Amino acid sequence: MFVCTGNTCRSSIAEILARRELEKRGLSGRVEVLSAGTSTVFGLPASHHAIHVMTDMSLDLHGHRSTMLSRELVESADLVLTMTHGHRRMVEDICPGAAPRVYTLAGYAGAGGDVPDPFGGDREIYRACAASLQRLIILAVDRLLRES
Repeated sequence: MFVCTGNTCRSSIAEILARRELEKRGLSGRVEVLSAGTSTVFGLPASHHAIHVMTDMSLDLHGHRSTMLSRELVESADLVLTMTHGHRRMVEDICPGAAPRVYTLAGYAGAGGDVPDPFGGDREIYRACAASLQRLIILAVDRLLRES
């Protein structure tokens, strides 16, 4: 499960990119990919820039609707990848027992740091965010496969 603030930009992009990466590797039916936000309401669409950037990458975010992070979602996840260290702390606060399964995406991928929020930026900011997420997801899927 990918986690960001609103579940309309970073985590929604990460979710769809991860699904594509898993599909490329023949694993789409074996791994469930979800996303949620720490501060959102249920049912918001992905941001229009996120939708357009994903469309440019032949991916469809039109049907995405935001989901609020919950203890139940965290408990059901085998792995939680957050966009920032702050999100990681929030996930661990919601479900302390999940701490061994919670990482920042960049940390899990071996890169470190946070994924900056493109919210409020122009399409090029979103494009750069998507490119960064794509690189991190490839590395994260590599690690997931090595460790499973």
